[in-house]
Amino acid sequence: MRVVSGIKPTGNLHLGNYLGAVKQWVRMQDEVAGQGGETMYFIADLHGLTEYIPPAEMTANTLEMTATMIAAGIDPAKSILWNQTRVPAHSELAWLLNNVARVGWLNRMTQFKDKAGKDREGASAGLYDYPVLMAADVLLYKATHVPVGEDQKQHLELARDIATKFNNDFEVDLFPLPEPMVSKDAPRIMSLRDATAKMSKSNPSEMARVNLVDSDDDIAAKFRKAKTDPEPLPDTFDKLADRAEAKNLVTIFAALADRTPQSVVEEFAGQGFGAFKPALADLAVSVLGPIREELTRLLDDRAAVSAELSRGAEKAAVLAAPTLRAAQQAMGLQI
Repeated sequence: MRVVSGIKPTGNLHLGNYLGAVKQWVRMQDEVAGQGGETMYFIADLHGLTEYIPPAEMTANTLEMTATMIAAGIDPAKSILWNQTRVPAHSELAWLLNNVARVGWLNRMTQFKDKAGKDREGASAGLYDYPVLMAADVLLYKATHVPVGEDQKQHLELARDIATKFNNDFEVDLFPLPEPMVSKDAPRIMSLRDATAKMSKSNPSEMARVNLVDSDDDIAAKFRKAKTDPEPLPDTFDKLADRAEAKNLVTIFAALADRTPQSVVEEFAGQGFGAFKPALADLAVSVLGPIREELTRLLDDRAAVSAELSRGAEKAAVLAAPTLRAAQQAMGLQI
């Protein structure tokens, strides 16, 4: 079993990223190791180029994202951790797969339509071709499983289509078909100001999200001012179906405490948010405070963080080389 997943270096992670992805990855690295498998997590800096980022900011973001993942529990001794650029085989295999993928397949990718909006002619070719690089990211390491959110499942289906066509076209059994891992425990964390929208870095309001670098006081203030309703909490989680803000805060509490949402509402049943919010804030501070402190320590020595990426890239490159070589040979490129 080999689990491969990546995250773009878009700056500081927020609570939604942590609870929805990184915390799941931390748990997976122990579970997969217990099954004799391995986990591989990469900083997707090549994917980050699909939107213009000043070079200095890209460098800083990559190091900060790496430090955040380590601070949150990704252990380079247990998981291979690297950034795409340090393993050129990502780009090389992507070009080979570009000649297997079909334009019609890419035209069906909904994320390109969403991100390009009405100005599709003005979008970069990289944004359009993003799913092929994503396919290369996982096929390069013969991933058996890929943690994905609902918005990424279509891209993984494309990777499976590309792998199938490559194997059939060149009469090889090179690429296994990676299976999606959609964690039932991964919560969908929404904005603290509008629970109909996901918690996001793109929201102009800092009060809409809790950043992993926020101070204890900032965390407490954001939960104190989070949008709610005047009703007390019910005795069953199902009764929050039509109360989006209340449901979101209970979901966050449950995810931070490693509990079920039902157990949370049972504890606070009949109580209003005047009692619930302080408890949630204290819990968030207790969980996120140590991550912030470790992140601060790591960022005091960015050279050491960069060295971790180098060590991870060396391990990843060893795994990538035979796959790339086999793909080249199948296509008649190795004489």
